[in-house]
Amino acid sequence: MLKSARRREGRIFGGLALPALVLVTCILLIPFAWLAWLSLFDAAGNLTSQNYARLLRPAYVSSFLTTFKVAGLVTALCVVFGYPVAYLLSQLSARAAQILLVFVILPFWTSVLVRTYAWLVLLQRNGVINDWLLSVGVVDEPLALVHNLTGTIIGMVHVMLPFLILPLYASMKAIDPVLLRAAANCGASPSQAFRQVFLPLSMPGLASGGALTFVLCLGFYLTPALLGGGRVAMWSTQIADAVSKFSNWGAASALSVALLVVTAVVLWGVRRLTDALSFSAGKM
Repeated sequence: MLKSARRREGRIFGGLALPALVLVTCILLIPFAWLAWLSLFDAAGNLTSQNYARLLRPAYVSSFLTTFKVAGLVTALCVVFGYPVAYLLSQLSARAAQILLVFVILPFWTSVLVRTYAWLVLLQRNGVINDWLLSVGVVDEPLALVHNLTGTIIGMVHVMLPFLILPLYASMKAIDPVLLRAAANCGASPSQAFRQVFLPLSMPGLASGGALTFVLCLGFYLTPALLGGGRVAMWSTQIADAVSKFSNWGAASALSVALLVVTAVVLWGVRRLTDALSFSAGKM
């Protein structure tokens, strides 16, 4: 009797999950299988491993390292700027936090392309920022803020910052304030209560937000292409060039599969780290 009830319940849940499984299969699994299939053939349609062998060439290795360098720098800067904002929001009243959250979400109402071109206007040699620096005498000549790594980092931090603040804020909001009051009653100063109680409990949210930001940076194309000016070679730009300039779908597919595998490994590692941090926080 109990086994039949379990089977019936399993069929019900399976039926409820079927639309989502079909959607994931059509949007993710089938395109990935198609990319993996294309990566095994050359331009003439012959089976080859050259598409993966070329990934070891210096140009691809350099762009691979640049991709991780940019993703790491952007994620680190988002943590530096985003953690204080998320902490401030978590300590405010619900009404004040909702008002300030509007300013965090506001960039989502504007296209990434528009925001990137706005930074291009601000950062160029005759842009607003260089004109202001020259007018106040901070610099003697315009700074090179675009078409390089600096402009790429600035633009990507602006785009990615909300993706770190929102999950981090949700994690901080779930921390029971009674724990901080208990630490104060035990003689801890506000800074000690933050370091020893609040910070460890917020680490799972920080890891989740950092992972989301890092993974999005790995495949980001528009901002590096415009603000980098072709001088910041990431794998996303290499994939676009392989298709648009050389019509080499095999090489582009191999790059895409490799990037997807690396992303999956990063997500797996972050999942293990998040589980470990959640376990450590639960032991406190």
